[in-house]
Amino acid sequence: MRRSTVGLLVALTLLIRAAPLAAANQPAPVPRIAFLGYNFPPAAAASTPFLDAFRHGLRARGWVEGDTLIIEWRWAQGSLPRFATLVSEVIGLQVQAIVVPNAQTAAIAKRLTTTIPIVVVAAGDLLDNGLIASLARPGGNVTGLTTMTTELTLTHLELLREALPKVTRVAVLQGLSAYSQSKIWPQMQTTAQAFGMELALFEVREPTAFDRAFAAMTAAQVDALLVLGDPFFTPYHRQIATLAARHRLPSIGAGRPLAEAGYLMSYGATQRDQGQHIAAYVDKILKGANPADLPVEQPMQFELVINLKTAQTLGLTLSPLFLFRADEVIR
Repeated sequence: MRRSTVGLLVALTLLIRAAPLAAANQPAPVPRIAFLGYNFPPAAAASTPFLDAFRHGLRARGWVEGDTLIIEWRWAQGSLPRFATLVSEVIGLQVQAIVVPNAQTAAIAKRLTTTIPIVVVAAGDLLDNGLIASLARPGGNVTGLTTMTTELTLTHLELLREALPKVTRVAVLQGLSAYSQSKIWPQMQTTAQAFGMELALFEVREPTAFDRAFAAMTAAQVDALLVLGDPFFTPYHRQIATLAARHRLPSIGAGRPLAEAGYLMSYGATQRDQGQHIAAYVDKILKGANPADLPVEQPMQFELVINLKTAQTLGLTLSPLFLFRADEVIR
């Protein structure tokens, strides 16, 4: 056998023996998740308390974006059809978890995948929509936080009564979700009657309908406005606040961004608490937990935010005691 042939055989033998060792030394692929927002992305120079807490929660657990974790950020710009397109897009990227904002978007994601874990930031009706089997054991690929929609909405009525004792007729603004009609509305009616209030339901299902709805509220001589949680409203809260001020209606809804947009007040889970919770869910899933076994949890921290500038615009004087209750007063 020629010397060159022997040398080639030796080289091939060494290469074959080294192949398993080389494969073993290959770094593991960096995990990849998707974060799908319903609204528009925050400005480049800004973030939100939720996103800050979400990122901080991941870092605290060892997940550094761009290093130990890849996050595919996508924004639906207020469009449910676009949201469905984004879900399909990130499924193609083989992400290991998808973070979605609410039950409506979770339903869209679940229709497109029953295997990739879906983590919901804030949802009040996962169980009623059939997205989970139970709060303790979701049983599928959806888990996350429940916002206790009914209890939260009843608290909004209570806060209106406490802040504005003379309010007797409240407009309730509903969007695309029919959840309020089937679940919340009967309990709202009972609570309102106990408070000496009367409710009037108004629906807005397209962006051009807001002006008509507020004109109808004025014609109905309502005293205040309660806005139900609905992803459809997300891009329009500033518009709703402006119309409410124009029609002299004190307004309330869930979440700090509403008070910041110009509502008289907001009450809901703190964004920082939500962000930390969602980071914990993602961490568990990336470490091998099955979403079917991860209980749907409730936020632990809530906040009342009052916009004193809106109160002044409406000519309202809120009692010092009520202002003292607020976690934050926007002046």
